[in-house]
Amino acid sequence: MSKKHLFPSLDGLVPKALRGIVAYNPRLSLDETNRVVFDSEAPRSNVSIISGGGSGHEPAWSGYVGSNMLAASVAGDVFASPSTKQILAAVAAVPSDKGSLLVITNYTGDCLHFGLAAEKTKAKGQPCRMLICGDDVSIGKVNGSLVGRRGLAAQIGVLKVLGAANASGASLDELFDLGTAINGQSVSIAATLDHCHVPGRTEHGSLSDDVVEIGTGPHNEPGYRKLSPPPSPQGLVQEILKYCLDPNDPERSYVQFNPGDETALLVSNFGGMSNLELGGLVDELLQQMSSAWDMEPARVYYGCLETSLNAPAFSVSVINLTGIASNSAYTVDQVKGFFDLKTDTAWEAVAGAQSGPRRPRAQQFVQPPPEEKKAVDDTRDLVVDPALLEKMLRVACEAVNAAEPDLTRWDTIMGDGDCGLTLETGATALLEAIDARQIAARGSIGEVLTELEDIVEGKMGGTLGGILGIFFVSLRTAVRENIDLAQTGGPIAVWAKALASAIKHLGQYTPAKVGDRTVMDTLIPFAEAMQAGANFEGSVAAAVKGSEGTKTLKAKLGRASYVGVGADDKELPPDPGAWGAMVAIQGLLTGSQ
Repeated sequence: MSKKHLFPSLDGLVPKALRGIVAYNPRLSLDETNRVVFDSEAPRSNVSIISGGGSGHEPAWSGYVGSNMLAASVAGDVFASPSTKQILAAVAAVPSDKGSLLVITNYTGDCLHFGLAAEKTKAKGQPCRMLICGDDVSIGKVNGSLVGRRGLAAQIGVLKVLGAANASGASLDELFDLGTAINGQSVSIAATLDHCHVPGRTEHGSLSDDVVEIGTGPHNEPGYRKLSPPPSPQGLVQEILKYCLDPNDPERSYVQFNPGDETALLVSNFGGMSNLELGGLVDELLQQMSSAWDMEPARVYYGCLETSLNAPAFSVSVINLTGIASNSAYTVDQVKGFFDLKTDTAWEAVAGAQSGPRRPRAQQFVQPPPEEKKAVDDTRDLVVDPALLEKMLRVACEAVNAAEPDLTRWDTIMGDGDCGLTLETGATALLEAIDARQIAARGSIGEVLTELEDIVEGKMGGTLGGILGIFFVSLRTAVRENIDLAQTGGPIAVWAKALASAIKHLGQYTPAKVGDRTVMDTLIPFAEAMQAGANFEGSVAAAVKGSEGTKTLKAKLGRASYVGVGADDKELPPDPGAWGAMVAIQGLLTGSQ
């Protein structure tokens, strides 16, 4: 858990955040005293749907104020209910001829304060109802018989559908009944890798690295069950879906899912997960829902729907759309249409703004057409002793792989840390090609260079991958074009001309030259020495000298030119790209001896 925050204290943070949140929509207004965000153009002819709760769950609830969703939201302190006075201010900010619907999650403070506000509103002769949403299946039927289920992100789905139904002209009672049906057909559970940290507060405790907690609440409440050692992502998803969907669990089977029922899946990032991992989680959920539960959700939404500050955690909600239709006055298609109706709120950003039916996943995954294998013209190919070629390549690749830790460490200091792994990926792929496809068995330089092109293009990204890609394709072309030189000057003459040509072509795409602290500090001296008549040993020596020289150079290009250490630092490492290229070239020499 990270305890570092941009704002080290909660003092004034909630109203400051609300001022920032309303900036995206000119129709939104802020009653800063009462922490109420409201739609200044909310029509009186619609029901005023109002929600809220403790802060720290953004974009809930202020982020969902706008057209076709909430008329107003009210924010308490972090993880604390707003006061009755605040809630009444929200009701007053968005007067309605049809009445007000207060939609909250099932927490004691919210229930009491919103409930009192509802009673006070009705005492004034104004129609008002309160809908309490609870969807957390970690609260079993026995232990939760009095308080009911805790509220998680399925409530955001309730707000979305009710907002759209409200826009279609639904009455207060119709919205209440629809919301009740949605809530009754929703199941959710959360899982966390660690608790969140509240700015300015003492630590709420944390989970050790060997623990994952299932059933965690969004306020750092302890979970239902701790798993140690942590399961694999696949195992964790299996546990989560079992809790949500198993009809044979007497404690947690709150919703009946029948074969053919249409469903919606909501996956909420608690705030501390990367979008990369969240995407992987959604894919795993969909795979297992299909294979283990014969369920293909009709709608999928994921993102920071309802957060818990910076918690590295998530919740999974499954809503039975068919069940909603069976328990309300609306059809499945109408409910899906309510999900699809556009808003001008954060829903569009965090929930993917899906609209219309989902295509089968198999149709979404398109395979590229098979690539045509590059043919090597035997009449223009440079052929060497196969055993020697294989030995040289193996030694070079193994040397690069052995150097990976140093290259990664140096690139972490000077760049983005990917150089070592990029080169290791290429070297490992070349070794696999040697073993699996015997690419060195004929001694064909053209075949090896073609393989290197494919490896670089397909597996090696980043700046270094781009440079090497241009280098190898230019080198292969130049070898073919200058193969006749082998008849008079032998292979060394071909290499001298080809390397010079490849360096020239590289110059069209990168301004890097000797002295700029890049891979060119190795490649250019190597090529120039060979073109000047040096033998292989002498050319390798020039490459080694060039890479060693980068230890005294300040980077002039790329990320390393504006981050990391400078040339006056005593512990300046060599440029990792230049050093990696040198290791490979030196490995070729070692393998030839």
